[in-house]
Amino acid sequence: MIFIRSLLFNLFMVLSVALCCIPVALAAPFAFGKRFGHWIAVNWVRGQLFVLKHLCRLDYRVEGRENIPQQNAIVYWKHQSAWETLAQFLVFPAQSWVIKRELMWVPLLGQALYTLKPIAINRKAGHSAVQQVLEIGVARLKEGLWIAIFPEGTRMPPGTTRRYGLSGALLAKRTGRPIVPVAHNAGDFWKRNAFLKYPGTVKVRIGKPVYANGRRPEEVNAEIQDWIETQMKDISPGYAGIMLERKRRT
Repeated sequence: MIFIRSLLFNLFMVLSVALCCIPVALAAPFAFGKRFGHWIAVNWVRGQLFVLKHLCRLDYRVEGRENIPQQNAIVYWKHQSAWETLAQFLVFPAQSWVIKRELMWVPLLGQALYTLKPIAINRKAGHSAVQQVLEIGVARLKEGLWIAIFPEGTRMPPGTTRRYGLSGALLAKRTGRPIVPVAHNAGDFWKRNAFLKYPGTVKVRIGKPVYANGRRPEEVNAEIQDWIETQMKDISPGYAGIMLERKRRT
């Protein structure tokens, strides 16, 4: 039954992406294109999460909304699944996302993404990619957008992490805006690059803002990563299972 439900959801997602990208791409050259694109994107995500809840029995709950500052800031999301790339639309106000530039080359999808003002980078470019995040990120923050970053750079299976990239911490230091950390356990239900979506409730936990003023970027990242991974131990059954298996092997 999980297979059938997942199949129907995946079909719905693919077809609805195509249907939504066409009007957004056509509207992109016009003055109203960016507002229209964001409106379509938010409502498309609402539809995805609604179908995910009622078809695949996968819901979510957010804790710590009181920690979201009034002024736009930078958000560090734990990256495990495709789920958080959707949910971020509804958890925080209008955002600009740091994404790989190859997505901008996909027909229709690229034009639709353009209206959402992402920060599209070449992840292999090293220092120049960091500079691009800083320059465009400053501009996006001035426009009132939030900046959403997956600091691990790629989706990590439950119980794992990797060194955080420095661009977000450098941007926070340059602008004085805080970083809001977000932990969640979506990877327990919708695994990395997985077809199946398992029933349950994704727990999303938002932490208190962390400021980078007068601090080394590595220190800021270490504090946030420690907080996120500590929360993961608490909210993720998958995390606990992996840790237990590693202890058995040793």
